[in-house]
Amino acid sequence: MIPTILVAEDDDAVRQGVVDALSLSGYEVIPAKDGREAMQCALERQYQLLLLDLVMPHHSGFEVLEALKKQRAGQAVIILSARGEEADRVKGLTMGADDYVVKPFSLRELLARVDAVLRRTAERGVCGERYEYADGYVDFDRREVCLHGESGGQELSERECSLMAYLVSNRGRAISREEILRQVWGLDPKGVTTRTIDMHVAHLRGKLGSSGVVQTVRGQGYRVD
Repeated sequence: MIPTILVAEDDDAVRQGVVDALSLSGYEVIPAKDGREAMQCALERQYQLLLLDLVMPHHSGFEVLEALKKQRAGQAVIILSARGEEADRVKGLTMGADDYVVKPFSLRELLARVDAVLRRTAERGVCGERYEYADGYVDFDRREVCLHGESGGQELSERECSLMAYLVSNRGRAISREEILRQVWGLDPKGVTTRTIDMHVAHLRGKLGSSGVVQTVRGQGYRVD
């Protein structure tokens, strides 16, 4: 799967330089030229990492970050800012940013930070995490479902585990079949039938018990709370 990165930066030269460097490194890039576009894209588009300038017209980076963390708590964010004061860095990191890069920065350094955050995000999505719900819990390290009152656990396939991990990392949000194909299967959803996703969800539900933890949201996809 090729990661998609949203670049929110109002300086045309800086934005284009970052977009070009990311594109040459093999990433898919979504550019946003001001705070209004940044807010819309951050909340509505699908991406793995947001590079966020703090000072932009219409909405500041802090406003975008605050709105984003309310809707997608686990979304990875790197702040890019000329404001290098300790108070700004602490505020950004406290609000949920994964890293804070002070301008001017070298593109080589930025690419290294991007790679590091994407690796950490992928690792924390599954490894070391346990999701508990009414009937039991999912152990992502052991790749199994353990139901209360039953001895032993039920093994999840690698795809079932990845699917559940993605739903859990986006809990509270309905995930479309197209997004699942793109982010979990690593496929372009255009022209691809989604019955395979429905079958995997059915198998996953059978192992999770009767609590209905994976919900169907009509016309939107699937959700885990």
